[in-house]
Amino acid sequence: MTVRLVVADDHPIILAGLVHLFANEPDFVIVASAKTGDEALVAVREFRPDVLVLDLRMPGKDGLDVLREIKRDALGIRVVVLTAENNGDAVEAVRLGARGIVLKDMAPRLLVHCIREVHAGRKWLEKSIAARTVDSLLNRESRSRSLSVCLTPREREVARMVAEGLPSKMIARRLAIAEGTAKLHLHHVYAKLKIDGRMALVRYLRAQQNA
Repeated sequence: MTVRLVVADDHPIILAGLVHLFANEPDFVIVASAKTGDEALVAVREFRPDVLVLDLRMPGKDGLDVLREIKRDALGIRVVVLTAENNGDAVEAVRLGARGIVLKDMAPRLLVHCIREVHAGRKWLEKSIAARTVDSLLNRESRSRSLSVCLTPREREVARMVAEGLPSKMIARRLAIAEGTAKLHLHHVYAKLKIDGRMALVRYLRAQQNA
């Protein structure tokens, strides 16, 4: 079965190397190549490839921006991500729907294998990225449980208002409770989430939103 590819990388030498690599695979056909995220999206929409091979770091729209648009517009394209670093961007790429992730310093045969696995409907992640992704998802679930299970509805209201920058007096006024009661709820939030102070709470809530 033929695998139709769009290949996107802003480095001409790497892009040429990928084109050469895939040209030697009898079941691979490159329908388009791109040097920017915008070009990649145009090619994906025009050619509807089976797999997009996508560099994360590109000028203008980067790989994550491309993944977001593919997900938002439900284009149904399977994506294999190329990255030079095993960092938070790789984990985010998985969350945005990337089916495969390959580090650039890995053997080219592993990229070919990854593409075939993804085309067959499976996922393929480099082991260290897979472990990092699992850790990230577990941490996210843990934070979510902390808010939804540990805190009462009133405590969650107070926490959200603190995140909006409201002082205790204003929180009390909005909730029609005494200022001392608002402060007591806030004290309970700090204790349950094991954090110290308003700024720590704001950082905690932002981290949960971005997880």
